[in-house]
Amino acid sequence: MLDGKERFVHVGEALFEVVRGAGARSAFVVGTGKNVGKTVAMRAMYGAATRARLCVGLTSIGRDGEAYDAGDAQPKPRLWLSPGTIVATARDVLPRSPAGEILALSDLRTAAGSLALARVMTSSYYELVGPPTASGVRTTVDRLLDHADYTIVDGAVDRVAALAGGNDAIVVACGAAAASTQREAVDDVGALVARLRVPRFDEGRPAIFVDGALTPARAARYIAARERQQIVVRDPTQIALTGKAASHAFAALTLRCERPLKVVAVTVASIGRDRSFEPASFLRDVAGVTGVPAFDVYAGARS
Repeated sequence: MLDGKERFVHVGEALFEVVRGAGARSAFVVGTGKNVGKTVAMRAMYGAATRARLCVGLTSIGRDGEAYDAGDAQPKPRLWLSPGTIVATARDVLPRSPAGEILALSDLRTAAGSLALARVMTSSYYELVGPPTASGVRTTVDRLLDHADYTIVDGAVDRVAALAGGNDAIVVACGAAAASTQREAVDDVGALVARLRVPRFDEGRPAIFVDGALTPARAARYIAARERQQIVVRDPTQIALTGKAASHAFAALTLRCERPLKVVAVTVASIGRDRSFEPASFLRDVAGVTGVPAFDVYAGARS
């Protein structure tokens, strides 16, 4: 029987194989909210990639790897990185000792100062503070791939527009910390995955092209009019619908996009600070509602 660490390793490798099987060289981990296991999923994939002897590049939209959350002072998962790893992070948060090798300095700015690309020379804890804009992240990932075999990004849903139409894989994390009930958590991740997986529009069929975001009010008007044409947005991030409102719109309308995204897996965190869900049923329900492989990295399970 596998112990906890072995299950973590096994599931991390299975998750990474799903991502690699999609043919992507970069993976973005996005979440339904805070504290739903994004960094843990990132760490699991990073471990699998390094064990496969791949050179891995890491960055973040926001800040990750710090010991305590700047917002609520709660402990956060750390990032212990191996030699050879390439990081894109604020220059001022790079460890002074042991020193890394700075490969390049960027004109891009982060919340903690200018961005640098560096190579880890000695194993140590690292913080990742990346660029806050979608275009900045796209540029940073491309720079990382000049040095690394594979790049993993701790991302944000509202910053993945730069991935649209590309070949980047997306992993969606969900958990008990972002919902009041298990049913709500399942509904939320189902709606988010459905939104991010909106397919490209059919050029041979009638369509209405939406300028800007598809808001709840706009969607309600199309539903009331019993619209049967394709409702086309620029990319899935322009569908500004969540939860049951999103589920209703997807059931009633033919939603499509010009530049699709590639969601390949979901991860679950059944334990939150204020509540917990039954792990096996939560994993099973999330897999069922999203239709993509689901992994519980904490429990070492998949569905």
